[in-house]
Amino acid sequence: MARTKTAATAPSGASAKTSRNGRLSNAERSAYFARREAAKVLRLVLRGDARRRAVGSIKSLVYSPSVKNKKATFALVCQTLKHLSIIKQVLDSASILNSKWKRQEELVYILTYDILFGQEISLVGDAEKFLMLHKGAIQSALARLLVRNKVKSIEDLMALYQTPDVPKPRYVRVNTLKMDVDSAVLELGKQFVVQKDDLVPDLLILPPGCDLHDHPLIVNGCVFLQGKASSMVAAALAPKPGWK
Repeated sequence: MARTKTAATAPSGASAKTSRNGRLSNAERSAYFARREAAKVLRLVLRGDARRRAVGSIKSLVYSPSVKNKKATFALVCQTLKHLSIIKQVLDSASILNSKWKRQEELVYILTYDILFGQEISLVGDAEKFLMLHKGAIQSALARLLVRNKVKSIEDLMALYQTPDVPKPRYVRVNTLKMDVDSAVLELGKQFVVQKDDLVPDLLILPPGCDLHDHPLIVNGCVFLQGKASSMVAAALAPKPGWK
């Protein structure tokens, strides 16, 4: 099975083995800390998703001062998230995690990614030693997952878990100081299918991807491009004439 290298891969010429005096090589030390930094970032991201409350972008979390190995950490977090659905199913099928390791599940996800898809990991930490001890069970679980889904490659398996992109409609807001909503609907309706939004009275919905930048109503300021979330602020405040 082809293995995809991550940014945590040892630099060219660096040994992946522990040095003869028993100390970690630079490559091992870098990978060891990158995995744990990645696990901390991954924990924040997953907790934010579970609470439906963003804690910041992955890049902003990785580029905080506390993260030292930013490039490797960013790559590990992104790649682990990309493969997370598969990783969870593999670990569930392998049935190797006890309560101790379930409390460190983010680190387990990172290490499982490296075992299955990333670089070879050395026995430099308790988590690494535990998962490498069960490497055969993890790889067998992945093989069973491929068979169960009737696919032959990791790429085909990942395609089954990808959410198709849903095109977003184009929103425009009517400048009611220059034009009323019904007139805007009639004018835009000459070129596009136009709907009125149910929540924001002066917001119109047009098909995804339609280009309005050179449209006369945009040019003369009768309508302007604005997302629904931004438009709802004004609708919620419902300002009255003369408000300051």
